[in-house]
Amino acid sequence: MARPSRYPLELRRRAVRMVAEVRGDYPNETAALQAVADKLGIGSRETLRNWVKQHEIDAGQRPGTTTEESVQLKALKKENAELKRANEILKAAASFFAAELDRPHTRS
Repeated sequence: MARPSRYPLELRRRAVRMVAEVRGDYPNETAALQAVADKLGIGSRETLRNWVKQHEIDAGQRPGTTTEESVQLKALKKENAELKRANEILKAAASFFAAELDRPHTRS
């Protein structure tokens, strides 16, 4: 299970908006990211870069797996694992009962 983010969602959204607003004021994106990260107390500009990248993917501006698709995929993988476990249990039960039917029974 992924650990929860130490940054609240609203801070992440605000940081992404700020990067979009100040991009033109700096010579490159790295400088803009660093300035916003310093201003908001975000530990690493790479963290902020990942937020901006994910925002662009979610907005359809960049190819990749959206947040919604990631959540769906995670849920489907979990469901698949549960179904596989249930299937293994059913297979074991079926072989157990099949073996019971093959054994000769004596009447008392």
